[in-house]
Amino acid sequence: MVEQDTIKLLRECDAGIKMGVTSIDDVLPHVKSEDFRKLLTDCKQEHEKLRSELEVLLDKYKDDGKDPNPIAKGMSWMKTNVKLGIENTDKTVADLMTDGCNMGVKSLNRYLNQYKAADEVSKDITKRLINLEEELTVNIRKFL
Repeated sequence: MVEQDTIKLLRECDAGIKMGVTSIDDVLPHVKSEDFRKLLTDCKQEHEKLRSELEVLLDKYKDDGKDPNPIAKGMSWMKTNVKLGIENTDKTVADLMTDGCNMGVKSLNRYLNQYKAADEVSKDITKRLINLEEELTVNIRKFL
């Protein structure tokens, strides 16, 4: 039970990190403020560091991880392009990123509750990912 919950939690973190990195990559070309660009770039680097830790754990369990849900990924891409097509501003990017982070935090907390038997290392990575997402939403409020 512990191993299965651990693998499932790690997979969800993997999908969340991939979704976060893709989202940042999608909006970066639209960011005008250097401060905002730095916040997003730094956050992306932190996501990638967590992903490296996660891959080691997934390898330990001989698991390939998980890609984001293609429907969710497609809808995110569409929402991003429609909103930025209407209003290509840092405010719009901050709004999109805030929504994405909030969805990520909500999902990750749900998975933490769902996979209670996961080991502490996996729970710690999940909590660090949640904190990273929450921190980004706070740091980009000035661009809303």
